[in-house]
Parts: sequence; C-alpha cells; structure tokens
Amino acid sequence: MSKPSSRSTLYRLIEAGQLARKALLVPVIERGLEPGDDAVLFVLGRSGTSEADLAIELGQTDGQLEARVARLLERDLIRRQAVGPELTPGLALTERGLRIRNALAEHWSELEEALLGDMKKKKRQALGDALQRFIDLLRF
Repeated sequence: MSKPSSRSTLYRLIEAGQLARKALLVPVIERGLEPGDDAVLFVLGRSGTSEADLAIELGQTDGQLEARVARLLERDLIRRQAVGPELTPGLALTERGLRIRNALAEHWSELEEALLGDMKKKKRQALGDALQRFIDLLRF
C-alpha cells in the first residue's frame, strides 16, 4: 500500500479541518480557556441544560466533564441553575460567559465568511451536504 498523497481529497479535508480548528482556537486561548471550553459555551448558549445532557451532547462522560465544569464555574463563565420545564438542576451561562461565547461565535462567523465568502449559495450548500455525507458515513 502506498503512502497517502497530499493531493488526495481526504488529505486536504483533514488538513483544512486541522487548520480551521487551529484558527478557531486563537480567541479561546487568548481568553485563557482550554480547547473544548468553547463547545461547552456554545451548547449552553442555546439554553441551559443538565450536566448529564451536556456530557451526552459533547460525547463525554460525567467524570470527563466534571473538571471542565468546575473550572468554568470558578471563572464565572457558567452557573448552576434550574433548567427546562421541569426545573431540573443544570448549568447556564453567566453574563460574562455569554459575552465570551458571543465573541467566539463572531470569530467563527468571520472565519467562515473568509473561507466561503466567494462561494455562491448553491456551492456552499453542496459543500455542506457533501461534508454531512462524510460525517454520516464515518460516524460509527
């Protein structure tokens, strides 16, 4: 079997993904956060949720999430509060957490526009559909 070519589509997809993630981490690191903290802020930015549901959405165990939650609580980015119609114990963003989440989302939008801005809507949609197909095929 020969070595994968740097001209292959899969190689370029992997390289593009790695470089995009690196670019998205710049404002995360600048704010003293760790990779993955942004995912927590984005999930909680939609609405508060229980820690168990947060762990499921992020693909982590409760134990894996525990240290991250403790650190984000200590930094006043998230708070414990009742969530959902049943008012179960959960987590939500603080005002500070919301401001940081919004800044990260703005950076995300700017990067996406810089990468895709010259593509017409139909081509963007086709690319998104193709990438979703890849995700569906690769997800076990």
